[in-house]
Amino acid sequence: MITRFSTLYVGHIELERCGLAGTPADDRRYPNERLTEVFDTAAALARAADTLGYETLWLAEHHFQHEGYECIPSIPMLAVDLAHRTERVKIGCAFNVVPAWHPLRLAEDYAVADILTKGRVVFGVGRGYHTREVETFGNPMLDAEANRELFEEQVEIILRAFREESFSHRGKHYTLPPEVPYRGYPLKEITLVPRPLHQPVEVWQPIVSGSARGLDFMARHRIKGVISATAEELVQRWFRDYQDTARRHGRALQLGEDLILGFRMCIDDTAERAIERARPYFEEHAKVMAPLGMLRYSEEHVKAVAARQAQSPSSATLENGVRNRSWLCGPSGDIVSYLKEVERQYPGLDHVMLAWAIGTPRAVMVEQLTRFAREVMPAFRP
Repeated sequence: MITRFSTLYVGHIELERCGLAGTPADDRRYPNERLTEVFDTAAALARAADTLGYETLWLAEHHFQHEGYECIPSIPMLAVDLAHRTERVKIGCAFNVVPAWHPLRLAEDYAVADILTKGRVVFGVGRGYHTREVETFGNPMLDAEANRELFEEQVEIILRAFREESFSHRGKHYTLPPEVPYRGYPLKEITLVPRPLHQPVEVWQPIVSGSARGLDFMARHRIKGVISATAEELVQRWFRDYQDTARRHGRALQLGEDLILGFRMCIDDTAERAIERARPYFEEHAKVMAPLGMLRYSEEHVKAVAARQAQSPSSATLENGVRNRSWLCGPSGDIVSYLKEVERQYPGLDHVMLAWAIGTPRAVMVEQLTRFAREVMPAFRP
């Protein structure tokens, strides 16, 4: 039964001339004063989510985006600030780009945020998809196999640091602690100081290609999955695959359990009006993400995601996104009806996330959060 609702803000500033006919993505460059708008927007969305009854405001970590698209480099730091501006809403990491970090530094930063916010930060991990940020930090992104191998070792280190009083690790990329003398004794183990107080740490990861290896890694480490803005036929398959993989690792989950299903959305009085309102932001998002191979509106798109191949920004239309249910556009009553269908189809699913296309103005995001909370969420209250 769906009982929890969250929203995702990836950290874009207010953009002019959105859409395929607007300013080319690589031509956008903004001064620092504009790029810092994201912190006021994050605060506005956190306050709205807090008062309207959303469970979590998810944020995305990214780096070096002078184009104004994804401008939050540290979620744990921002989460501490937002938690002190609000009363109850959680701040989710969607997602910490693990290959941009030393794993122990990320573990420490999360632990501090967990303590300072009294458990209101939700941990999430991802491999990244921007060569500019991951390769700049000295780690692989162009080599997908090397990226995945590094990510898996890093996550294993983070989880051990969270869960164990002390530990050691010997792997391909890290020897922890290093084999050095310390105050007269040979260093054998290391302790994360501090460790998170709220245990076990709940960990979330995006499912973007549905690969068997990726799902196996998640199931092995009890990592929960987020599937967002993805065509319905792929969602159906990945939900079943996640359930089957968890079963092979000894966990009997209901279909949809331990998963979040996310949609991009625009509520208006008619589907036609909603589509026209959302179109420039849909196109801007496609313009940003397609060259990075990150659209998931079709089977062909997902093949490109898995192969890290560029896609065409015009290879998807909003009308098709509405048909394949990666976008929900229309009257609130229609959205309620569809989510009731989702609820019946996935009896274990209890968490739905609303995501915003890059370029969606702050005022529109707050207005849409408000309408959804008042017109849709009451249909799912016990």
